[in-house]
Amino acid sequence: QVQLVEFGGGLVQAGGSLRLSCAASGHFMAINTMGWFRQGAGKERELVASIHNGGITDYADSVKGRFSISRDDAKNTVYLQMNMLKPEDTAVYYCNARGFFTFYDTFEVWGQGTPVTVSP
Repeated sequence: QVQLVEFGGGLVQAGGSLRLSCAASGHFMAINTMGWFRQGAGKERELVASIHNGGITDYADSVKGRFSISRDDAKNTVYLQMNMLKPEDTAVYYCNARGFFTFYDTFEVWGQGTPVTVSP
């Protein structure tokens, strides 16, 4: 089994910053992609940012230039640095990881979610 534990959510004023972190633990061969999704009230879950092996990153248009994703493979941890936060960034943020248990068995797991609230 693979587990993800998230840290760093909270309440911040518009224009402020938060840093989320997510650590993977368990028995697996490799993690290919780690990412962050979010789900606002009454909205569908959406991709915020992801980072693949080799450091290739993807960002939602709404966060480009404000958010930065990074990973520490030695710690199986992914970070999301969120700057210039806006009220519309308010959501529950979920960590996601995809990888391999073995050469043939893949996995995809989700964290429990951490709330981010941005006040006007």
